Amino acid sequence: MSGLKVVFWKELADYLGSRKFLILFTIILVSAISIVYILSQNIGEYLSEISKEYVFLNFFTISLGALPSFIFFVSFFGPLIGIIFGFDAINSERSKGTMSTVLSQPIYRDALINGKFLAGLATISIMLISIILIILGLELGVLGIVPNLEEISRIIVFFIASVIYIGFWMSMGILFSIIFRQTTTSALVSLMMWIFFAFFILMISNVIADQVTPLNQNSTLEMIAKNENIKSMIMHISPVVLFQEITIALLNPSARVFGISALIKANDLLPTPLPLSQSLMVIWPQFVGLLALMLICFAVSYIVFMRQEIRAT
Repeated sequence: MSGLKVVFWKELADYLGSRKFLILFTIILVSAISIVYILSQNIGEYLSEISKEYVFLNFFTISLGALPSFIFFVSFFGPLIGIIFGFDAINSERSKGTMSTVLSQPIYRDALINGKFLAGLATISIMLISIILIILGLELGVLGIVPNLEEISRIIVFFIASVIYIGFWMSMGILFSIIFRQTTTSALVSLMMWIFFAFFILMISNVIADQVTPLNQNSTLEMIAKNENIKSMIMHISPVVLFQEITIALLNPSARVFGISALIKANDLLPTPLPLSQSLMVIWPQFVGLLALMLICFAVSYIVFMRQEIRAT
């Protein structure tokens, strides 16, 4: 346990003091402040678009022309942050020749990799909670309205989901840093996986669904639904899709279903907000799936690292 604490605090200090952390933190922070400022200056134009019951949540979801919403920045930059924290976690130690030196101390292998992973999650949590508190503080100062308990609870769950989402990409970066000796290789492979899950998974799901259930002008509603279900099954292996659905249900309390079901039932369902407990039931499969992906990816990293031979250089 003492070895784990040593690694954790050392890695946490390295993460918080690194330039890459400061640069990424500044980018997201400036973007979030810009969104809040522009919204506050033009709040009258957006009163018709936002829910009066959940004013604070709307500041996270509304996009302003060319300036996307805050959840877009988390969805887009989150994987990059996780990859940057993880892609050189192990192979950089090997290239510097410090791995064998560290393990020659009373520090076990599991303490090393667990400490790096936990320090990364702690850094991600500090970064996200700081930005969210700054946004809430700016909103409170501009609007003069105190968020209700429902909004605070939803923001807390959104924060937890965001940490898990970025944690998956960090654990994937750690895995590739264990498998590949070169940091450039692990970084490129991690970025390729992000591009695949973020962009190519949609094209692949469309191709497979159209091959299994081709659609034409005479297609019935049942065939269209089957085609969409196949697409949905394939796309839900992507953490990007899982996180997007989680954020939609949390920050838009009226959301009940996704995909083709949302289109079919849109006219039948009243746009009344759901309580948090009901929203959690809607996104429970996505939340569990995202958590499982992170834990599985880290478990594979742990097993591979524990079985690798480490030689003194």
